[in-house]
Amino acid sequence: MAKNKFHDGPGPSQRQLRVGELIRRSLSEVLMRGDVHDPDLNRLSITVGEVRTSPDLRVATAYVLPLGGQGQEDVLKLLARNKGELRRMVSKKLALKFAPDLRFQLDETFDRMDDTRRMLDQDAVRRDLDE
Repeated sequence: MAKNKFHDGPGPSQRQLRVGELIRRSLSEVLMRGDVHDPDLNRLSITVGEVRTSPDLRVATAYVLPLGGQGQEDVLKLLARNKGELRRMVSKKLALKFAPDLRFQLDETFDRMDDTRRMLDQDAVRRDLDE
């Protein structure tokens, strides 16, 4: 794979971050409005926490979580089933050369935040922080 001449850091480029955020907003709007022709998907409230794009912007991974955290596997199946329609709707809103291939994964950010909070609430950790 060719090295990107304009980006030497280990993280995503500014363009990847910007396009990821645009895709996240568009996907959230489509899911919120219920524009998809699948009634099973339209009845759910889905949070799109983040979208990460590949360096060539052809693959976008959306990190999603259903409201309340219930039925996570069902949400992933429904989104995968409607991936083509979602891709078409999102690409209409964006001015990109290629419509990115959408992939969906569960957003585990909230679980990690809860684990961190639990860890910081432990007496031994509090004692170390106070010193």
